[in-house]
Amino acid sequence: METNPKMTNEATNEASKPKSKTETTYAGSCHCGAVQFRVTADLAAGAGRCNCSICTKVAQTGGTVKPEAFQLVSSEEALSSYEWGGRTAKRFFCKTCGIHCFARGSLPELGGAYVSVNYNCLDGVELGEVKIIYWDGRHNNWHAGPRERPWNILADATA
Repeated sequence: METNPKMTNEATNEASKPKSKTETTYAGSCHCGAVQFRVTADLAAGAGRCNCSICTKVAQTGGTVKPEAFQLVSSEEALSSYEWGGRTAKRFFCKTCGIHCFARGSLPELGGAYVSVNYNCLDGVELGEVKIIYWDGRHNNWHAGPRERPWNILADATA
């Protein structure tokens, strides 16, 4: 099991142990440190960016994992949350510094329950070395799948 060297607590629960050679357990936090978590994720598989209004505003670069691969280390009391629209996800932010760390939701298309992790919050990760794929959530164009260049925000979905 490869573990991020910046993790302060080496203990991980059995459910979050890496399942593939490229899965790694990372420590993550908000800017002020009030929100801390661990996640087992495969950054070699890349990260996603979406152009929907909320992902654009929070500059989300991240990925989804099953709930058992995510562990909130800090207290839930350090979090505030936000839901909108179809309420398919609940985003969590630090009450102190306002950083968006993760979201929880459930979608059949994603295999049910999931946690969407903001990879910008992971300690010791150089996102410039992670392949980024782009989704067109702004136009609800999920059926088009991801692509290697960003979708336009202001133009129609075919641009």
